[in-house]
Amino acid sequence: MATGVDRVELAYLARFLSDDAPCFGLARTAYGYLLLDRAGLQGLQDRMVGRSGWGPPDVLSRFLRGRSMAGKRAEADFRRLAIARATPWRLSRLLAKLPAPCSYFNVGHSNLTTRALSGMNAKGIDINVLVHDVIPLEYPQYQRPGTVKPFQDKLQRVQKWADRVIYNSADTQRRSEAKMAEWGAVPNGIVAHLGTVTPQSDLSALPVGLPPEGPYFVTVGTIEPRKNHAFLLDIWDALGADAPLLLICGTRGWNNEALFARLDSLGPDSRVRELPDLSDAALGALVQNAAGALFPSLAEGFGLPPLEALMLETRVLCNDLEVLHEFLSDKPVYASVSDQYQWLRVIKKWASAPEIDDTLTGFKGPTWQNHFNSVLSLRA
Repeated sequence: MATGVDRVELAYLARFLSDDAPCFGLARTAYGYLLLDRAGLQGLQDRMVGRSGWGPPDVLSRFLRGRSMAGKRAEADFRRLAIARATPWRLSRLLAKLPAPCSYFNVGHSNLTTRALSGMNAKGIDINVLVHDVIPLEYPQYQRPGTVKPFQDKLQRVQKWADRVIYNSADTQRRSEAKMAEWGAVPNGIVAHLGTVTPQSDLSALPVGLPPEGPYFVTVGTIEPRKNHAFLLDIWDALGADAPLLLICGTRGWNNEALFARLDSLGPDSRVRELPDLSDAALGALVQNAAGALFPSLAEGFGLPPLEALMLETRVLCNDLEVLHEFLSDKPVYASVSDQYQWLRVIKKWASAPEIDDTLTGFKGPTWQNHFNSVLSLRA
């Protein structure tokens, strides 16, 4: 199941491949940098969306220790698709092959190195970086060990080298620029809400026994501390044996051992189930037929799961976060996670009246067309 960042990268790849302008991709591997032309990017897209398969590992990838087989195969295919290669210290020679003028778009928080960004700056390449959030700096307690300082270093390099910064929300812009202002001048920025497509929904893709009989609730997202699954488990403990079923849809993340222990202790008769490996179509079917989708997140940069739930015309109950108001408007029910009583009241009400809310009919999320109309107008 693709993550939110994965989807953004795929959307940008599709947009640039649909354009008549020359397009190239820069990839950083264990052995250096690769340059892909349009044909190479098309081959990459074909593999990522399943139109063609990934090839076998090559000689170089076999020497990579600690890399998964999937990673070795992917890196080998990147080399097969590349039109040029360079060791890290010869990156400038690779960049010299690009036509001028040229704009660089980094939308995934990777390859934001001093070597890459300063090298592009020296070649006169226009640097555009999409910042998804600054949650690691605001809530370091929720992050994987050892990830906060590298994230800060990346954002400081963005602050120093980016010509323009793209923000997925005004909330992200405000928070990011406040951080960057501590280090110096803030680069130009623009807000462009991420685009959405109507989620897939296919009941036949669900495993046997799903959807369950009777009203049920879903929560979607990686099981990590800031998603606040522990709050939902507390809610379900309070609801007791007569609680509706809660389906936790997402893979286990990090720094959450106490919650994992609670999930592991759930018995066969529990009113909470963990579903980590659903396809997009199966997940869409569960969300679409739920009595409600629950999102008690403590922090978000954008919030794609509640947005997609609304697009499937499913009622949403979420934490009262400013960023969610920005693009979900008044469609969800907002309740602070400090008010457990309000959450209990709404869940009980929806469980007893699980029909679809007519006010959500035809709800539309932001479009990629609008996103790119804003973003691509920035190109020099």
